[in-house]
Amino acid sequence: MSKPLSITDLPARCFQGVAPTVIATCGADGIPNVTYTSQMYLLDDGRVALSCQFFNKTKQNVLATKLACLQVYDPVTFEAYRVVLRYHHDETEGPFFESMSRRIDAIATHTGMAGVFKLRSADVFDVVSVEKTENFMHTIEDTSSPLEPTQLKWKGELYALQYVSKAMRLPRDVGSLYTATLEALEHAVGFEHSMILLPDESGKRLYAIAARGYGESGIGAEVGFGEGLIGTVARERCSLRVSGVGAELRYGRAIRTSVQRSTGGRDLRPEIPLPGLVDAQSQLAIPLVADDELVGVLALESPRPAAFEPWHEAFLEIIANQIATAIDAFARREKDDDEDDDEPVAAAQSPSQAPVECTRTLKLRFFKSDDCVFNDDEYLVRNLPGRILWKLLGEHVASGRTEFTNRELRLDGSLGLPALRDNLESRLVLLRKRLEQKCPEIRLVPVARGRFRLELECPLDLAESP
Repeated sequence: MSKPLSITDLPARCFQGVAPTVIATCGADGIPNVTYTSQMYLLDDGRVALSCQFFNKTKQNVLATKLACLQVYDPVTFEAYRVVLRYHHDETEGPFFESMSRRIDAIATHTGMAGVFKLRSADVFDVVSVEKTENFMHTIEDTSSPLEPTQLKWKGELYALQYVSKAMRLPRDVGSLYTATLEALEHAVGFEHSMILLPDESGKRLYAIAARGYGESGIGAEVGFGEGLIGTVARERCSLRVSGVGAELRYGRAIRTSVQRSTGGRDLRPEIPLPGLVDAQSQLAIPLVADDELVGVLALESPRPAAFEPWHEAFLEIIANQIATAIDAFARREKDDDEDDDEPVAAAQSPSQAPVECTRTLKLRFFKSDDCVFNDDEYLVRNLPGRILWKLLGEHVASGRTEFTNRELRLDGSLGLPALRDNLESRLVLLRKRLEQKCPEIRLVPVARGRFRLELECPLDLAESP
């Protein structure tokens, strides 16, 4: 007979949803029912909460008999544990209900199931007994590490915190801050896929201002508030960690297929393509909040299941606070620089690089309907960065100007900058990166605080469309 265990003796990864937990119940008529649970939440050493999305046979049996039996798997060793539960009550609000609900909402919005696939209750159970299922599988040695190789294994969390904090102190501009932070997170902790997203001028969408581990596809990627994990974190301003993302999405899509069959899918929305890894199995997103305002989201992904542990979330919340404070400090400094900048804009100066002989004309077109700029037939940039680029190019063609200031952009009402916290420098960072990637013949070169120079290597042919 196996030795009795406590529920807290189970590895923390058993509660991350990587390997679905099986639940067996029995009705008052003695007919058993076996299915999978979506989430199991460890409350303390004597209680767990199970997610309830549907008033189904399982819930009916639990209410009738008050008993349930779980088969819980370790996703690394695949050892199995049998957990007997006694139903206590259900909750439809409160901290752990909200935590469980956010995870389901993130998957639901991704799969177009918002409002259909949702948490109805968190069912609280007392743990009656826990025992390991002997000889379920040949035990294998757990040699895995959530994130490896990583210097963290031999230098420790304090070193990682010191390294990342130090890296964030060095940048002289906000663009370097984003780059240095993501580089430091990879070096010190091993986070290979990360991005920082900021709210756009509408306050309803986020755009990626910096990305690491995504190639050219990361910068400029967008997600709406409330969409997927990142959008849910922005809307709720709460950290969210999801392990076994592939399994969660398969479950959500299976439910979607079932709903489509039963209702014709009239209440469903199209599945939303979101920025990130195609094969992501673990996701972690942290809100960046300064002065009680959302200034961005820090998001990380991994193709490995259960890559992020609870301490990663705590560690990154400390880093996120520093990032948010730094973003806010740079924004305030921008405003101070503007107020001190009374010097007239200089006439055209020599470019920072020697002119390159250009054999073609850059044909750029601005689409007024959605503020998009295309270079030939290729999308370049849109929204506020698109309007800024079009203003600069237009003034250069009209007057030959090459130097501009942040202040005059802020005073130009046609650009539609927000009155408060406009993040202008961050939008210029995004514009510079898009130009580097998609149109290197155009450059915006900083020449002083709040001042930059437009450099062109080719003649321009500008056109507008409605």
